[in-house]
Amino acid sequence: MSAALTKAATLLAPVSPTPRLDAELLLAHALGISREALLLGPARPVPPAFEVLIRRRLAHEPVAYITGTRSFWTLDLHVTPDVLIPRPDSETLIETAIAHFGARAPATILDLGTGSGALLLASLDQWPDARGLGIDRSAAALAVARGNAERLGFGNRVRFVQGSWADALAARFDLILCNPPYVEAEATLAPDVADYEPSAALYAGPDGLDDYRRLVPQLRRLLAGNGVAVLEIGATQAAAVSRLAERAGLNAATAQDLAGLDRCVALTAP
Repeated sequence: MSAALTKAATLLAPVSPTPRLDAELLLAHALGISREALLLGPARPVPPAFEVLIRRRLAHEPVAYITGTRSFWTLDLHVTPDVLIPRPDSETLIETAIAHFGARAPATILDLGTGSGALLLASLDQWPDARGLGIDRSAAALAVARGNAERLGFGNRVRFVQGSWADALAARFDLILCNPPYVEAEATLAPDVADYEPSAALYAGPDGLDDYRRLVPQLRRLLAGNGVAVLEIGATQAAAVSRLAERAGLNAATAQDLAGLDRCVALTAP
């Protein structure tokens, strides 16, 4: 088994920054066990399915789509090619919300463009008394999010509705989360992303700001008193998104991810 992992990691090195991890996750998936069980348990025969999974990864298919799972915050989420793969960088949004509320807790949470439900469900796990609403244009994405909510036990605390941003909403929320499309239309992305993840959730016009221009002006009317809207941004977009917020009558503060890159803006009413 160790030799098979070493061989697979060598094969994957040209297409992955984490070839050994990918190999371990794929072998665990082929065996129907967790990665922890693979690493800590007894050696097992390598199933023929492992070679098939390695070939899929060599074609740049993301591991999360191959296995159908991705860890985010405290949760293990089901993911499909209908949704973006949740990334550790996006956990910065949850950390920023926690810093805003401190000892308090939001009672109502809105997730715009919910996708897999990652941000919303992580927030509901963080604040057990909160209730949430997830909005997405994609019916297929909403099916993934609903499935995650039911499987993780949040079904009675969350609703998912098909819609375009906050167009049909009139309620106010303590916490608004959003990871909108923000990639420039002509940007060159890695094949793992460009060839597999949903383009509608990635690209947002020539400068990557189209969805912020539509979204940000809607936020002030949706924020409850002392509430916060936390939006993910590209690493070079903090100034532009902050200007949009200021024009909408909102204060903006930028937060960095673990790599020190600008990752989100926190918007509050004056």
